[in-house]
Amino acid sequence: MAQVDGPIDERDAQEVDSAEALGRLAQACRPIVVRGLCGQWPAVGAGTGGAAAALAYVSRFDGGLSAEYFVGDADLCGRYHYGEGPGGFNFARQNGPTSVALARIGANAEGAGETCYLGSLPADVYFPGFAQENDCALMAPHVRPRLWLGNASTVACHYDTYDNLACVVAGRRRFTLYPPDAIGDLYVGPIDHTLSGQPISLAAGAAEGDARFPRFAAARARALHVELTPGDALYLPKLWWHQVEAIDPVNILVNYWWDGFAAGPDAPHSAMLLAMIAIAERPAAERAAWRAWFDHYVFRPDGHPLAHMPEERHGVLGPLGKGNYGRIRALVMRMLRGG
Repeated sequence: MAQVDGPIDERDAQEVDSAEALGRLAQACRPIVVRGLCGQWPAVGAGTGGAAAALAYVSRFDGGLSAEYFVGDADLCGRYHYGEGPGGFNFARQNGPTSVALARIGANAEGAGETCYLGSLPADVYFPGFAQENDCALMAPHVRPRLWLGNASTVACHYDTYDNLACVVAGRRRFTLYPPDAIGDLYVGPIDHTLSGQPISLAAGAAEGDARFPRFAAARARALHVELTPGDALYLPKLWWHQVEAIDPVNILVNYWWDGFAAGPDAPHSAMLLAMIAIAERPAAERAAWRAWFDHYVFRPDGHPLAHMPEERHGVLGPLGKGNYGRIRALVMRMLRGG
């Protein structure tokens, strides 16, 4: 079994055998390694025959569509990042049939020099039938898988705003994880000019000791490291930073994104963006006042803000599930419309 550095909870697949079991563990908002979770998948079995067999298995389900994929020169060693190339990146984005991209991945594994990477492809769209043969019992039916396929690569340190279950199908994956509150030490890049959707840590991709990022030493000291082999899975709570290294010449991963604790359709990230334009550039003293309000009504370190009153007097601050979600949402929508 691969070594795990740091306090990452490890479980066998038998211990995490249902969505309810995962939900209970997820309450702690800590990463969980589930060894052997997808070990019985036919896709994992096919991969034991080698890289070509793994790609051939996925190609059976190819729906004939085109997709965007990354292509990097050999000297990048698959480390996709910012750079001087087109659009300010060190790699090229190309569009073409997924069959062509898979063939390039296979050729690269034989020593073609470049690296190629297909990311976040909805399985039901691009590879119909794959999910039916490789089903995850931990996921609700509406939570659908995505495929990530490529050569050896390093995906820059980023976060997701959804809970994530990453299942390794072929090749080994090395994850380097940082907790959400390390954000200030990670030197995060722009939120609207990104590699593939999410902001990345500039410091985590830099050489050790880079003088531009002096606070990164504190984040590095808190990093957690884990290596997964085919059949293993990692549950990663939302907002946990993760750098992902695909180690072998061909690597395939299936992931699921969902919000395990949503009370409705509105996302916390949307609330944060609205708060940025409403609060971020106000005077420091006023920001401090609003921070106290957010703590009191939203983060609630001292408990419910109306705990001193009978529950029937809580109004819209009562349980969201008793109609108050809709009431508050309607109030906010009226405010945003200027009503």
